[in-house]
Formats: sequence, C-alpha cells, structure tokens
Amino acid sequence: VEKEALSAKPGDYLQFIRNGYYMADPDSTEDHMVFNRTVTLKDSWSKMKQKMGI
Repeated sequence: VEKEALSAKPGDYLQFIRNGYYMADPDSTEDHMVFNRTVTLKDSWSKMKQKMGI
C-alpha cells in the first residue's frame, strides 16, 4: 500500500489501481488500516482472454 493510503483519515476516498474505489473505515488505526470497497472496476481483461483463446 502506498504511503498516502496509510495516512488516510476515516471517510477519505481512494482508488487502488486495478481493484476499485475504497473509503477509509472509521475502525482504522495507525497499526491496522481498514478500507471498504465502494465501487469495483470493470474487468475487461477476462473477456479479451476468451476472445484470444488464452
């Protein structure tokens, strides 16, 4: 996880590359960060693999 994510405050929104959008949970502590996914990203790679026969 990037440094910026570790300094997120409860309610801050973040995007984790290739995973989705997340919000820092109020239950987060400095020692244990908790992120709740709010939006998933579209997975177009699996469709491309099927078309390519991979």
